[in-house]
Amino acid sequence: MNDSLRISRKFSQRSVMEAIVQGGPISRASIAKQTGLSKQTISEIVRTLEQEGWVQETGRTSGHVGRTAITYELVYDAAHIVAVDLGGTKVRVAITDLACQIFAEDTAPTDPRGGQFVIDQIVTMTFQAAARQRIARKKIRLAVIGVPGAPNSATGRVLLAPNITDFDKIDVVGAFEKAFGFVAMLENDVNLAVLGENWLGQGQGIDNLAYVALGTGVGSGLMVGGHLVRGAINAAGEMGFLPLGADPFEPESLRSGAFERVVASHGMVERYAALSGKRLSVPAIFENAQAGDAAALTVLDETARYLARGIAAIAAIANPEKVILGGSIGLRPEMLSRVKTLLQQCFPYPINVETGELGSRAAIIGAAAIGLGQLHNTLFGVDAPDGRISLPPANISALREAV
Repeated sequence: MNDSLRISRKFSQRSVMEAIVQGGPISRASIAKQTGLSKQTISEIVRTLEQEGWVQETGRTSGHVGRTAITYELVYDAAHIVAVDLGGTKVRVAITDLACQIFAEDTAPTDPRGGQFVIDQIVTMTFQAAARQRIARKKIRLAVIGVPGAPNSATGRVLLAPNITDFDKIDVVGAFEKAFGFVAMLENDVNLAVLGENWLGQGQGIDNLAYVALGTGVGSGLMVGGHLVRGAINAAGEMGFLPLGADPFEPESLRSGAFERVVASHGMVERYAALSGKRLSVPAIFENAQAGDAAALTVLDETARYLARGIAAIAAIANPEKVILGGSIGLRPEMLSRVKTLLQQCFPYPINVETGELGSRAAIIGAAAIGLGQLHNTLFGVDAPDGRISLPPANISALREAV
């Protein structure tokens, strides 16, 4: 088979799979109507996919004049994907099927030693979760790991991730693939969160969308015209390095970022200590604020003021239709109400800001979406021309209810 015929065959295979994924259970006649392919071509492709275990017969059509027709749908548990949200303090692992139903999930404190220790921790969590749910390892085909920082596709390293030790020194992708035994992909964690919210959450149907995650660190994910903005070295959205807040020319600002130093959890703890003489955790600061502690209320007010400046900077450059707040601090209603008020005072036109609907699972859901798209491309033919992710809509509600 020459190259042109092979490519044509792959596009045909993908078209058939798209029809089955999106419309199953579906008959071959309906697939022909949607794709424009001949019934013979469709029969050959369906037969091959059925033999390989990707699709199955589900019954026959009914309620029509004439003969009934066999219907087909995707075998959802034919393959599984590992979705990982790695943060500086916590790591979350989930295993999904081809319908993006989460079958196994686990959360643990991130190993503070970083590097290979974190990689081994994630792999161990994955296989233990799979074993608990009796998911065969051979069915796990891909891992998508959300990381805080900028993954470098050429070296496999992760830059601008000070909260994960040594990820900027080792081939993280290679280490994951060696430990897992299958393909691994890295993506910025906040990029995954904006994809998750765009797919199932607060940003559904919005082509120009920003997601700002504030917790241990601060970062943003940005979609413009329906496409994720990554930048030249995958560092778009690293808003921790905005030259706001702390002095950007201080050496520490080159490591953690001037903006992150004042707006993230460390900055809140330091400001409260300076005002009260006590060192409290961020949750304790919020509790004290609810009790009327003046120092805690000042910390929340100042943090919100910095956050509003950061959001205004994003709005001035990208003009998103909506900005979604996430992260352990960004999801707090006290922060949202303050930011909404402050933005009216510092920006000339309204900015629609809301907290995310998917909470702490936004990045996990985004990772599953990217994984499904990549797996469908790999298994079922060439990349889709418009890069869209093929997902079965009938199962989205079940996943969302689990959040």
